[in-house]
Amino acid sequence: MTSQSPSLRGRVALVTGGGSGIGRACSLALARAGAEVHVADVREESAKAVAALVRGRAHVVDLADPSAVGELPAAVDILVNSAGLQHVAPIPEFPVERFTLIQQVMVTAPFLLLRRVLPHMYGAGWGRVVNISSVHGLRASAYKSAYVAAKHGLEGLSKVTALEGAPYGVTSNCISPGYVRTPLVEEQIGQQAAAHGISPDDVLNDVLLTRSAIRRLIEPAEVASAAVWLCGPHTAHITGTSLPLDGGWTAT
Repeated sequence: MTSQSPSLRGRVALVTGGGSGIGRACSLALARAGAEVHVADVREESAKAVAALVRGRAHVVDLADPSAVGELPAAVDILVNSAGLQHVAPIPEFPVERFTLIQQVMVTAPFLLLRRVLPHMYGAGWGRVVNISSVHGLRASAYKSAYVAAKHGLEGLSKVTALEGAPYGVTSNCISPGYVRTPLVEEQIGQQAAAHGISPDDVLNDVLLTRSAIRRLIEPAEVASAAVWLCGPHTAHITGTSLPLDGGWTAT
């Protein structure tokens, strides 16, 4: 833990999607800050590997199943909603079941988790909800109807949580990054390269980063640092907002 990191000793954190990508980085960063971390992921191997690194606890859950939320701890001080998935297709060709699945994992599950953990936070007079949104929670791109709809929904849910949680010392914010170097994005780069017959570097520079002033992928650790910062004592008045980490995308 650096001298600028808040001390989260005595705090309990739950990170969904904690086995890889941004969720993994958040699990590691929260543990370094002193929190006890519960790592929830649909992939057993990933959840257990990260839990071992942070000396936390692994939970293997499929958040598309509403009953799975009941298997996760309720006595949580910090909730990081990071689990997500993607599908790219025009609306007339978008599979209905895939659209529904993305909403279940990225909107319904965070709502159910909030219902589970907020009573504990309210009772303690302190809580931090960090929703890993996306620049697509603030802007739209073609062919990503489910993902854009889900991230916009998560942004709205976060704002309502902020309003309801304010009297109890609970803050709720979104972090809205551009393209982050995660398995999800790397898979997307490979798919677009194959579909368009171009190199992965060309996909990165000519497709994904065309709207970004800073022309590089964001590292998961950068997002995790922002998440830990939002849990610090000096951010008690930051609530109901969205923090873009987008390299200037939303400035255009």
